[in-house]
Amino acid sequence: MAVSRYGWLVSELNRYSKLYHEHNVSEIPDPEYDALYRELEELEARHPELRQPDSPTQRVGGAPQPGLKPFVHEVPMLSLQNAFTSGEIEEFDRRIRRQIGGGSSHFRYQVEPKLDGLAMELVYENGTFVRGGTRGDGQTGEDVTHNLRTIPSVPLQLANAPAGRLSVRGEVLFDLPGFERMNDRREREGERRFENPRNAAAGTMRQLDPKMVKGRPLHFYAHSAGVMPEGLTAGAQSELSAEFARWGFKVNPLNVVVEGVAAVLAAIESLRQQRGGLDYEIDGAVVKVDSFDLQDRLGFVTRSPRWAVAYKYPPERVQTVLEDALFSVGRTGAVTPVACLRPVRVGGVTVSRTTLHNEDELARLDLCVGDTVEVERAGDVIPKVVRVVVDEGHASRPRVRYPAVCPECGSPLVRDAEESATRCPNELECPAQVRRVIEHFASRLCMDIEGLGEKLVDQLVSAGLVRRPSDIFRLDVEALTRLDRMGTQSAQNLMRAIEKSRGRGLDRVVMALGIRHVGETTARDLARHFGTIDALMAASEADLTAVEGVGVTVAKSVTRFMADARNRDEIQALRALGVVFAPVSAPRGVRLGGKTFVLTGTFPSMGREEAKQLLEAAGAKVSGSVSKKTDYVVAGAEAGSKLDRARELNIAILDEAGMLSILAASSEVG
Repeated sequence: MAVSRYGWLVSELNRYSKLYHEHNVSEIPDPEYDALYRELEELEARHPELRQPDSPTQRVGGAPQPGLKPFVHEVPMLSLQNAFTSGEIEEFDRRIRRQIGGGSSHFRYQVEPKLDGLAMELVYENGTFVRGGTRGDGQTGEDVTHNLRTIPSVPLQLANAPAGRLSVRGEVLFDLPGFERMNDRREREGERRFENPRNAAAGTMRQLDPKMVKGRPLHFYAHSAGVMPEGLTAGAQSELSAEFARWGFKVNPLNVVVEGVAAVLAAIESLRQQRGGLDYEIDGAVVKVDSFDLQDRLGFVTRSPRWAVAYKYPPERVQTVLEDALFSVGRTGAVTPVACLRPVRVGGVTVSRTTLHNEDELARLDLCVGDTVEVERAGDVIPKVVRVVVDEGHASRPRVRYPAVCPECGSPLVRDAEESATRCPNELECPAQVRRVIEHFASRLCMDIEGLGEKLVDQLVSAGLVRRPSDIFRLDVEALTRLDRMGTQSAQNLMRAIEKSRGRGLDRVVMALGIRHVGETTARDLARHFGTIDALMAASEADLTAVEGVGVTVAKSVTRFMADARNRDEIQALRALGVVFAPVSAPRGVRLGGKTFVLTGTFPSMGREEAKQLLEAAGAKVSGSVSKKTDYVVAGAEAGSKLDRARELNIAILDEAGMLSILAASSEVG
């Protein structure tokens, strides 16, 4: 009885899950599903010998991982050569003809959407999922098996499983409606919204705790194989895609097989036209010679197959209507115009607002409320109004003009000619500037006060509890619990975070002060050079420009800030309230002074920000671009053009372990 009931539960719950996640169909109410799931858990607890690899309970994930282990690809995962014009696709076809000797005959190609997700490989043994990992550098990625198990479209047990070892490659990506719902939920719960689906997918898959991944709307689409089992009869890419679908994988329904280059170009254009209406992001089309026999004959160049090419689409442009324009006041008083658009999908994302940058850009666009405008996502990430579609009604519509006074506090605005910015000069009393200053002070790269986000800052400022950064350190549990939806436990947690932030160190406090033009690197350089806040406050412009990387503009900004009695009083208030303006401790042993590092990709056990801090603490310079002056490139998973550039220039390439070895050696010598 238990065996048959168990088999029925596994089969039905998997069927319900597939209907829900792949077809958006809820065949039974959630409470009924939950009751069946609990029954399955209880059966497995009483009869662990019954547990099957494809049981829905196996998707929950186990304990958090201590770190991501390397995932070595048995067959390298190569990158594709790119094409950007129809002429380059025609040349791709001609090269194949020359190598194969096809004369005037038409070759068959499979044309697929180029999914904008995270490349992944799944390994199966006799049809059972055993492990999976990211592409990494093509040779070694990161083992994310624990997270892949949580994705409903990753089959844990293949139907009609081929015997032996099989590795299936594809992309993990968010479905866009689910991504927007997830972001809305995060915003309601006071969490930061994810900026774009691809980066969010990459970050999600590298979580150490699978419970953080389960429930996020991720999907896996299969598109190719690495290791093929013996006896597989598929002789073409299109036949393999059909096998994938029979085994239980999601295969993109827009894949097509065509003959001849003209049909390839037509298929690429068809995908481009459908791009804006898809529920997932694509950034181009992939063209593959369909025949495996021809693929074998064509072979590979150093890092790419000769039989495939990726056609990259230009940024997508769509038209919509400018419904209004708002003016947002930032931390430094800069008043930025924001376009309020009739919601439109561009590059797979719904856009309703976007910055118009400054007064000069507003004048260039000559915008009127009610105009039709063209919008694109620059780099497929940041939405931008490109131009106005001028029609007969344009001249009669109300023109968008900069206000004469601050929309928040009513102070007359001042044009900053040096920076093409229009500012509110009421730095200490403008409510918008006060909120932005507090948010900046509490942010992760500054004082890193966990829990003190945008919504709570709004409450604190509106309630009159916080007007200056120093007011944060005057808060207490009693005052916080008077705020809406702030219980005693939440208030105590925030107070602990505030207490912890007092000891962040001089460089973090200097950045948190919000001195114009002083970012993370400059703040660290200033803290290292001067050692104490008093020395920095007393520094002249000449003293400041003696610091490497500090120019006249930054020096003027720092001296202007420190000369203001209100800022000096605030620094003293912070010090009196226990904020530690501690000197930056000198690194032990031989420092890495004079060495320039570039970081690219993602690392197994730390973020790039942490790696950057370790290198800079050892005296190294961390640059954002590779040049002949670069000493080392530290490459992690998904490393891109920076790694290619390092190879071209014959620059030393390290992985995370190599970087840590150099850091350890520098601290032990001397």
